[in-house]
Amino acid sequence: MKKGKLIILSGPSGSGKTTLYKRLLASPRLKGRLAKIISVTTRPRRPGEKHGRDYFFVSSGMFRYKRKAGHFLESEKVFRYYYGTPQKAVKEVLRSGKSVLLCIDVKGARTVSRRYPQALKVFVKTPSLAILKKRLQRRETEKPQDLNIRLKTARQELKQSRHYDAVIINDNLAKSYARLERLILANFND
Repeated sequence: MKKGKLIILSGPSGSGKTTLYKRLLASPRLKGRLAKIISVTTRPRRPGEKHGRDYFFVSSGMFRYKRKAGHFLESEKVFRYYYGTPQKAVKEVLRSGKSVLLCIDVKGARTVSRRYPQALKVFVKTPSLAILKKRLQRRETEKPQDLNIRLKTARQELKQSRHYDAVIINDNLAKSYARLERLILANFND
């Protein structure tokens, strides 16, 4: 059986990477070829989120235990909370012949890339920082000081885009999605 591929989506908070990620997982053209790996996090659930569907929500103590036990392919502190990708789930999906789609920050992507150098790495960004700021403000999920931290982090993350195989400038969601889907389909064919 042909082994699956690893595909990484990264980008600043507010770039639209999670929206693109969800569309890829729902794509009829990619159905049965892509798998979602449910991440583990210490952050509290947001309204509508479910344990085991959106994330595995755990305490900080449980997260530290899992990290020390080698449970994660990568784990990072993102803003105030920890996130980790279960490595056993990734390996099982890849062995099954499906590809794994990860939506992770740039530090996590760097860690995964070292372990899977053949991974396709795609960076998603907005046309400008001003547009990114407007998107984050529209979400109304951040306090002003948190918004400033996200923008400062975004500036650092944008510098890392040169280490990716492709950069998608998410100026129009439909067009950005079409470019991303074509890129992934082409990667399946190589």
